[in-house]
Amino acid sequence: MTGRERKAINRNYFNSYVWKPAPAEAGVIAPLEEGNTNGARVWEPSREHGFHALRHFYASEELEAGESVVSLARWLGHSDPGFTLRKYSHFLPRIGARGSAAIDAIFA
Repeated sequence: MTGRERKAINRNYFNSYVWKPAPAEAGVIAPLEEGNTNGARVWEPSREHGFHALRHFYASEELEAGESVVSLARWLGHSDPGFTLRKYSHFLPRIGARGSAAIDAIFA
C-alpha cells in the first residue's frame, strides 16, 4: 500500500491511525484509552479484527467468486499456489461442483 507520494505506508502508522480507529468507532474493539502518558497509541490486541482479517476477507471473496487460486496467490504475494490453497480452501464450499455439473449434463 502506498500513500500520495507513492511511498510505502508504514504499517504501524496505518494500523494505529487508520485501521484501528475504524473498528473502534464501530464498537467492534475497545476504543483507545485516553491519558496514555508516553504518547504511544496502544490498542486492544485483536487478531480476528485486525488488518490481516481484511486480507482473509479479500481472499475468500475472490475464491467464492470463482477466481483461480494461481491468480490469487500471485496477488497475495504467495510464491506457491499450493500454500494459498491450503490456507484458504475452507472458503471453497463448492469444490467439485463444476465437475459434477459437467458430468450431470453429459448424462442428462
